[in-house]
Amino acid sequence: MYDYHVHSNFSSDCNYPMEDMIKEAIKKSIKIISFTDHTDFDSGSNKYDFVFNTEDYFNDLNKYKNKYNGQIEIISGLELGMQPHLVKNINKKMNLEHFDFIIMSIHTVSGRNMYDGELFREKDLLSAYSLYYSEMSSVLDNFNDFDVVGHFNLIDRYAKYILNDTIKLDIHEELVKKVLQQIIAKDKGIEINTSGIRYGINSYHPTKEMLGLYKKLGGEIVTIGSDAHSPDDIGFNYRDVIELLIELDFRYITTFKDRKKTFVKIK
Repeated sequence: MYDYHVHSNFSSDCNYPMEDMIKEAIKKSIKIISFTDHTDFDSGSNKYDFVFNTEDYFNDLNKYKNKYNGQIEIISGLELGMQPHLVKNINKKMNLEHFDFIIMSIHTVSGRNMYDGELFREKDLLSAYSLYYSEMSSVLDNFNDFDVVGHFNLIDRYAKYILNDTIKLDIHEELVKKVLQQIIAKDKGIEINTSGIRYGINSYHPTKEMLGLYKKLGGEIVTIGSDAHSPDDIGFNYRDVIELLIELDFRYITTFKDRKKTFVKIK
C-alpha cells in the first residue's frame, strides 16, 4: 500500500502532527507515505497565502525518517495550488527542487474559491465547469514542475456540496479530453484521490468514466492518495482502487522519489 496524498499540521486545515499520521500508516501496513502539505498563493478573492514553513517541515520529516527507518518509507511532497497568473513567478515564491513529489491542484478559479461557493455565484453550472477546466488547461500550457494533477474533478465535490448538482462527463467531455491529453503529452500523471467517497460524491477523483477516458487516451501514470487530514483516513479505499484499476486494464500504479517515477505492477 502506498499513500501519496497525506496532510499534517503543516497544512492549516489539518490538526494532526506528522508522527500521528505515520504511526497510523504503519498500523495499516502502508509501505510509502508522502506528506503533501498545502501551498496555495493568492487563494480566493482575499488573495490569502495558504503556505507552511518548509524548514520546519523538512526538520520534522527527516527526524521521522530516521526514527521510523525500516518500518515505513517517508517521502517529501507538496500539494501546490496553481492558477494561470502564478505560473511565471511560482519558483520565486516557492523552492520546489527539494521535494520528492509534487501534486498540482486547482483550488481557486478566476480568483474565486470553490469550497465556499464563490465560484458558483453569478455563474451557471456549465460556465463554472468550463472555467475550471479551461484554467487547468492554461496552467498545463505553461507549467511543468509537477508530477501528477490532484483530484482532477474537484469541482464535482463543491458543486455537489454547494448546489447539490454536478455535470455529467458527456456534456463537457471534449474539454476534459483536451486537458487529459495535455497531461499525457507532458509525461505527467493523475492521482486517484479517494476522498470523493468521503465527501459524498459517490466516486473517486477522477470518476471511473474519466479514469477510463484517461486510459483510452494512453494515460498510464497514476498514483493513489487518500487526501487524509486525519489518521483514520490514511489508505482509505486503497484495495478498492486497485480493483478498479484492474477492471480498467491498468497494469501499474506509480510511485515517486526524487521526482523520478517507478511503475509498480498490480497484477
